Amino acid sequence: MASEIYLAGGCFWGMEKYLSLIKGVEATQVGYANGKTLFPTYEEVCHNNTGHAETVKVVYNPEVISLKELLKLYFEAIDPTSLNRQGADVGTQYRTGIYYINERDLPVIREAIVELQKKYDKPVVIEVEPLRNYSPAEEYHQKYLDKNPGGYCHISPELFKKAANAVPSGLKE
Repeated sequence: MASEIYLAGGCFWGMEKYLSLIKGVEATQVGYANGKTLFPTYEEVCHNNTGHAETVKVVYNPEVISLKELLKLYFEAIDPTSLNRQGADVGTQYRTGIYYINERDLPVIREAIVELQKKYDKPVVIEVEPLRNYSPAEEYHQKYLDKNPGGYCHISPELFKKAANAVPSGLKE
């Protein structure tokens, strides 16, 4: 049975592409999470202080990849010490966040953050909250980098290769 987690890590175009390449990830969708309004548009998120984060809904098979492994790969694609900024993108909609729908995921998330913090002198500023609301982004944002291979992305091509080549524990002999 598939599990869901919602991950925010800057511009959702690159984060969606990166996460979609990971073995065990069955589906991804970009959208807007944990804001003050329901069903915002991209323009509203960018200009009207709606409080949403550009987020990727990740549906994954926990028998192939554990949440712990998925989070480890997510951490590699973000600067976890940068508040409201990833790459050249600045603003609260570009914050990092882990939004969960299953309370059983919270101890795994907290442990992963504690382990991550050990690697940094500056505080890790990844928001960890239950998912309060989520709206899919407009269709032109979905699979954006597949439709626009030369499109802007703050994630390096090397990281895309690393994600595609990662071998989750569920696939190891």
